[in-house]
Amino acid sequence: MEVYWTTVTYKTVFLYCLLALSVVFGAIYIAKPDLFTAVINKIDKSVGNPDADAVNADQKRAKFVNLEGRVQIKKLNSVQWVDATLSTSLDKGDLVQTGSDSDARISFADGTDYTIKPDTLITVEENSTESNRPTSVTVSIQTGAVDLATPFLRSADSKAAVKSEDATTQLHSNSRAAVKFDPEKKESEVVVSSGTAQVQRGQEKIDLVQYEKATIPSSGAIQKSMVLAPPDLVEPLNLAPIIAENPKKAVVHFEWKPVQEAVSYTLRVSATSLFTRTVVDKSNIKGTSVDVSGLDSGDYFWNVTATDAKKQSSELGVIYKFTLVAQGKSQDMILEITGYQLHGRVAEIIGKTEPGAALIVNGQPVPNIAPDGTFRHFTETLEPGHHTIVVVGQNRRGGTGHAQVSIVVPK
Repeated sequence: MEVYWTTVTYKTVFLYCLLALSVVFGAIYIAKPDLFTAVINKIDKSVGNPDADAVNADQKRAKFVNLEGRVQIKKLNSVQWVDATLSTSLDKGDLVQTGSDSDARISFADGTDYTIKPDTLITVEENSTESNRPTSVTVSIQTGAVDLATPFLRSADSKAAVKSEDATTQLHSNSRAAVKFDPEKKESEVVVSSGTAQVQRGQEKIDLVQYEKATIPSSGAIQKSMVLAPPDLVEPLNLAPIIAENPKKAVVHFEWKPVQEAVSYTLRVSATSLFTRTVVDKSNIKGTSVDVSGLDSGDYFWNVTATDAKKQSSELGVIYKFTLVAQGKSQDMILEITGYQLHGRVAEIIGKTEPGAALIVNGQPVPNIAPDGTFRHFTETLEPGHHTIVVVGQNRRGGTGHAQVSIVVPK
C-alpha cells in the first residue's frame, strides 16, 4: 500500500480562510448592504476600542468639582445616603443633600455649573449632553438654594435649568442666576446676576436680565423687580500676593467701587471659595474701603455686598482671591519670558517661573501656572503699534521678579 500526501503551510490555510471570508462578506454586501454595514461596525467596536462607549458614558455624567463640609447623595436605585467625594458621578434621578455648613459645586459635561448652597436638597432631573444634538441639563430644588452658571451653549435649543415646585428657570448662554425655594411657603425667588434668563410657570413666562428678580408666590402672578448691583472689587487684586514681615500684624486694605443707591456695605473674607469658613464679616460699612489685620498666612477669598435704604442687599458679585505670605530672606525669584506669539491683535506670552508663584501681565493676573512653573497668557486686544509687555511676580518666600518684552502689532 502506498501513501501519498501534500504539505500545506499555515500561510496557505490562512490565505484560503481569508478568501472564504471575502466571498462571504461580498455576498452579504450584494444581498443586504445594511446588514454588511452593521456587521462591520460591530467588528470595529469589538476590536478597535471595546471600552469606548463606557468611557464616553462616564464623561457625560455630572461630577463634583468642589465639596465643603459633609455632602451626601442617594442614587436613583438605592435607599441609602452616602457621603459624596470628588470621584462621585451623578446620573438622572440622583439626590444631593448639603448640611447647614456645607456646599457643593457640580459640573455637567456641557460646562454648566450648579453650586448647591447649605441646607439644600436637589434632584438631578435631566442630563442630556450628546455631542451631536442640543444639550439639556436640569436640577430641581426640594428645599434650599442653587446658583447656576452657564457657558456658551453651542445650540440655541440647548437648555440649562432649575425647577422649583411648578416653576422652571432657564438660563441662556454665559449667564448666572441664584434660585431659592421655600417649601413651607411654596415660594420661589430668582435673581439674575449676569446674562439673561426666562422663568415659566404654566403658560406664564417672564424674561429677566442682569440684576432683575422674579418672585414666584404660591398663588398669583409672578412679580418682577430690580435688585441692587454688587460692588466692583478694586483691591486686593485677584490672585495678588501680599508680602509682609509679620502677616498677623499686617494691615490688608480692601477697596471697592461705590454702588448707586447703596447706603452701606458688607465685607466678607473666607479661607474657602464657598465661604463656609468666614474669618472676617464686617457689616454696615459706610465708605468704600476698610482695613483689616490679624490674618494668618494663607490663601483668602473676599467679596462685598451692598445694602440700600430699604435694607435690601445685593447678590454676591465676583469673588477675588489673594495670598498673604511672610516675607522670606531671599528676594529673588525665577521669572523669564521665553517667547511670544501674535494671534491677530492678541499676544500670547510664554514664560517660566516658580511653582506656586503669582504673576501679573500688564495688570492682568495669570490664572493658570503649570506645576513646573511654565505659563501661557493671552493679553487683551492690543492697538496696532509698539507695545511693552511687563510681567511682575512674587513667590511664596517673598521674592519678587520682573520681566518684559517689546512687541509690534501690525496694522
